[in-house]
Amino acid sequence: MATVQQIHAIPAEPLSLHTHAMDNLRFIRDTMERAGPFTGVPGWGGVAMGASAIVAAAIGHPQGPNGWLVTWLLEAVIAFAIGGFAMERKARTAHTSLFSPPGRKFVLSFAPPLLMGALVTLVLYRAGVPALVPGMWLCLYGTGIVTGGAFSIRIVPVMGLAFVILGGCAFFCPPIWNDAFLAAGFGGLHILFGVVIARRYGG
Repeated sequence: MATVQQIHAIPAEPLSLHTHAMDNLRFIRDTMERAGPFTGVPGWGGVAMGASAIVAAAIGHPQGPNGWLVTWLLEAVIAFAIGGFAMERKARTAHTSLFSPPGRKFVLSFAPPLLMGALVTLVLYRAGVPALVPGMWLCLYGTGIVTGGAFSIRIVPVMGLAFVILGGCAFFCPPIWNDAFLAAGFGGLHILFGVVIARRYGG
């Protein structure tokens, strides 16, 4: 009669020390990346955005409400194109990605106030009170910078707060000053903080 022999499982080969070390390094790198601030906020790109806003203020000031709005909507497209290009270039120089965890957090916090700004712009124009739009733009843009700046370098929320204060002041001043407030905010503040960011944290 044949005997039954027990089949022993072949023990798995233990992971090498090198594999353990690589896994640990990968975990540490991912953890630091998630915890680190978003440093892609453009410096010189912010200066360029500010310069384009000053030009838009000069062009839009003598126009009627519709021409004024079109001018500033075009400026928004140009400014975001400049900002996006500058952020991508800064991230590439630093060998990082705009889609890193801090970058995604920044964008997801920054975007909602801007989308709300677009909606409220439509509402105010339909209500016949376009004079309130500049203050609202400055306040909501500043709010987006503050919320997004929570995941960025310290100076970014400070810049956002400056936009909010300027926008609040615009609500209580004559509408004739609106373009001056927009030039001071989207122009002057972008240039001022852009220079500081470029010098302290790179372009």
